[in-house]
Amino acid sequence: MPRIPRIFLPGHPLHVIQRGHNRGQVFFGQDDAKSYLGWLAEGAARYGVAVHAYVLMSNHVHLLVSPDTAQSLPMCMRHVNWRFSIRSNDMRERTGALWEGRYKACVIDADDYFLACSRYIELNPVRAGLAQDPAAYRWSSYRANAEGKADPLLTPHPLYEAVGAEGYRALFAEALGADTLKSIRDSVNGGAALGSPGFVARMSRHAGRPMAVRRRGRPKAG
Repeated sequence: MPRIPRIFLPGHPLHVIQRGHNRGQVFFGQDDAKSYLGWLAEGAARYGVAVHAYVLMSNHVHLLVSPDTAQSLPMCMRHVNWRFSIRSNDMRERTGALWEGRYKACVIDADDYFLACSRYIELNPVRAGLAQDPAAYRWSSYRANAEGKADPLLTPHPLYEAVGAEGYRALFAEALGADTLKSIRDSVNGGAALGSPGFVARMSRHAGRPMAVRRRGRPKAG
């Protein structure tokens, strides 16, 4: 089956997920996390990717990024994944794939979903039961975005700058709604566009293919 091409549009951020092979563990301690973030910062600077939010879980990574060009994100992910894979295999005397093939990505209507998607990413450890508060989880961008802690990996998005750290932190007082959670998950897992119907239609025209979330199951008769 041919690969479905990803789309890139200047000015629109992307939500990215990279999972471990067979959803296996890829991060085993702080040295792994530090190495990954270091190579991510290196790749982002080299290939022109602005990183706005991130979280490293035991077996996957979430990123919220704005690439400069259509090749910026693929080159950056190749840079970090290849280097991290070599390190991990050498450290653990293993061979074979570390990552689950291609990363998943969806283009985002920033005005409607940027801040929600950033919160979704930083709340991942809370939903997974790894922390009661996002500030208690070390390997995410929350403490930088919500508390102003320096993080050289991050580039603030204009929508974040409009609310600032205090305003961003206040957004976490209200939980993300079930519909928002589902929209974010379905879009990134399906490589769809995340936004209003008008935004999805524009992205579909740009991509030359449907960019709406595909409904599961057989169509109903009649």
